[in-house]
Amino acid sequence: MTTETARQGRSGGRWIQQWDPEDGEFWERTGKRVANRNLIFSVLSEHIGFSIWSLWSVMVLFMGKAYHVDPAGKFFLVAMPTLVGAFVRIPYTVAVARFGGRNWTVASALLLLLPTLAAAYVMHPGTSYTTFMLVAALTGLGGGNFASSMTNINAFFPMRRKGWALGLNAGGGNIGVPVIQLVALAVITWAGAGHPRLVLGIYLPLVIIAATCAALFMDNLAPMKNDTGALAGVLREKHTWLMSVLYIGTFGSFIGFSFAFGLVLQNQFGRTPLQAAQLTFIGPLLGSLIRPLGGLLADRWGGARITFWNFVAMAAATGLVTYASAERSLALFLPGFIGLFVFAGIGNGSTYKMIPGIFEAKAQDRIAGGATAEQAAAWSRRMSGAAIGVIGAVGALGGLFINLAFRQSFLTAKTGTPAFASFLGAYAVCFALTWAIYLRRPTGSTVTAGTPALAQV
Repeated sequence: MTTETARQGRSGGRWIQQWDPEDGEFWERTGKRVANRNLIFSVLSEHIGFSIWSLWSVMVLFMGKAYHVDPAGKFFLVAMPTLVGAFVRIPYTVAVARFGGRNWTVASALLLLLPTLAAAYVMHPGTSYTTFMLVAALTGLGGGNFASSMTNINAFFPMRRKGWALGLNAGGGNIGVPVIQLVALAVITWAGAGHPRLVLGIYLPLVIIAATCAALFMDNLAPMKNDTGALAGVLREKHTWLMSVLYIGTFGSFIGFSFAFGLVLQNQFGRTPLQAAQLTFIGPLLGSLIRPLGGLLADRWGGARITFWNFVAMAAATGLVTYASAERSLALFLPGFIGLFVFAGIGNGSTYKMIPGIFEAKAQDRIAGGATAEQAAAWSRRMSGAAIGVIGAVGALGGLFINLAFRQSFLTAKTGTPAFASFLGAYAVCFALTWAIYLRRPTGSTVTAGTPALAQV
């Protein structure tokens, strides 16, 4: 332990002073066991975070006529947490290096008590719409947990295992969305739509359990330090913004559809709250479970290749959903919409594999410029960690766009068909972008430094 490390307070039983997962001997001897343990409890905390983040996607199912909130207002309610969650992802990413991954996981889990307790206080007829919006904004804190968790786990695993680890971490967190929807379904089924506080009563102890487990079983990595240079660097890097667009298409779709699914079923197909709750969890559940498969496929075949074909599939599924929406055919709509969740889940895994792959490929240019392999690897880890936070923040805004598109579509056309048509165009842009930047093999004078390597990410 260096004097500088001690001065920064990075000492004690929960701080790991040296960490080199790329060293095969170190990884097999101790690294794998420690990394997997941190992964398990990171998933638990992130899972609860996602549940609280998506809280208002189920609270609106309890809001009958007595609440005096129209469909457009409900779409705004479920959009607000997405907006806040996107903005807090940057400071949450920085907090991992500033306070330590374990310490920040404990703190961020305990912060989830604020929106949960606030929702329990205001969730009754007679509360003003402004109050509902403010409390919904508080649940955006749960969206920040994803960014800090992914940045932390990214540092624990070697490059060859990042696709699987990040996919499992994110997938386990994403399952928090369908789980809270299943909890809401159980409450509505057994107690009726007049008891939303039962959902909140279930999650309050779960928040405390997640924080306690993080405190007892997770670790901080002392070598992780705040690096404003890396953050500034990724903001200047064009691939950060290109990948943000792709992540808007995958994760933005997943979270946006998850929040809006129940409202679409009620407004497009006249489902009751109970009928909607019986269906809303299916898509998010499948999309969450399959996300690690997206990472594994990307590890095997390359993230860009999987992402490209995934966007093609999302466009095809959206075509089916658009037709079903126009025909008001629930029998066609459900398999098409659930397919969108599945492909969004696969794409979430493959795009996150691409991020460290891109910076690993660009690190080879630094070696060619005179940097050592160790310096290049350190640069790659710094940049990919910072990029994960930025891309995760921008990508989350896709959920906001989707809910605003649905709101406008139902306001003007009384149907979701125009919104689905716009999503179809967006997915076409995403698969064209993936092919042009990360798959197409340039020839002749168009080849630039790093381009051939990027074709393999």
